[in-house]
Amino acid sequence: MRIATRRPVSRASASSMVVAAAALALVGVQAAGQTAVAATNKAASAVTCTTANTKLTVTEVSRPLNHLLLKATNTGTKPCYAYSAPDLRAGADAQAVMAWADETTPQAVVTLAPGQSAYAGILTYSPDGEGGAAEKTLGVLFTDRNANATGTEKTLNLPNGGVFFNSSATVTYWQDNAADALAW
Repeated sequence: MRIATRRPVSRASASSMVVAAAALALVGVQAAGQTAVAATNKAASAVTCTTANTKLTVTEVSRPLNHLLLKATNTGTKPCYAYSAPDLRAGADAQAVMAWADETTPQAVVTLAPGQSAYAGILTYSPDGEGGAAEKTLGVLFTDRNANATGTEKTLNLPNGGVFFNSSATVTYWQDNAADALAW
């Protein structure tokens, strides 16, 4: 068994060690601060997705029945956040937006790098719904982190000259892939 012994240290050596330890601590604090600033700057450079910085398309899908797929592609130069679900209005005369399918809430906000896309599935009607009409357009608005509509509404033409919607029309939250958007 080895026993450690204390060696005497001069005051000059002790004070040099304290200064060196303080300098290393300061460098560590500065490096941590720079890392935090870099992370904050990176997060701050992302913006909310809007109709101004994305290209929107709506297509009919074969499965599931009575569904459309909304695709938003980031056309900007910065990453953008596709918060919650899009606010959709079926037809020019729609006074209210479609309901959001809360069970499709993703675990995290969908972040789109330039050129990447987000997807939302749209249930146009079900036998349980009431009323309804064939609509030719779909109004789309993005939402901010507080689920408030943001930007300007973009009006898209619906496929096949029009699509039937009734009171059960619902849209999913934004998803990072089409399969998840249509799985609901």
